[in-house]
Amino acid sequence: MLLIVSYDIVDTKRRTKLAKKLCDFGVRVQYSVFECDLDNEQLADMIEKALKIIDQEKDSLRIYKICQRCAGEIISYGKKKGWESTDVLVV
Repeated sequence: MLLIVSYDIVDTKRRTKLAKKLCDFGVRVQYSVFECDLDNEQLADMIEKALKIIDQEKDSLRIYKICQRCAGEIISYGKKKGWESTDVLVV
């Protein structure tokens, strides 16, 4: 599933740590926005790791699920490429 992950982290050390961890799961498309193509197990793993980093009293982490139809309608301008469907089936 395609996910948009965004965050607002007040502490620079936590912000940097979270950004590095999210790079393991997706493509950074803006400073605090990632596009990730994950299955349910990977999503749970990402959330678990992210929650160990953020301070839920001070920080914000938002995850938006994007349906396949909507993913095909993403409009992007500028130099940064994001998630791209490869239509490859691995068996």
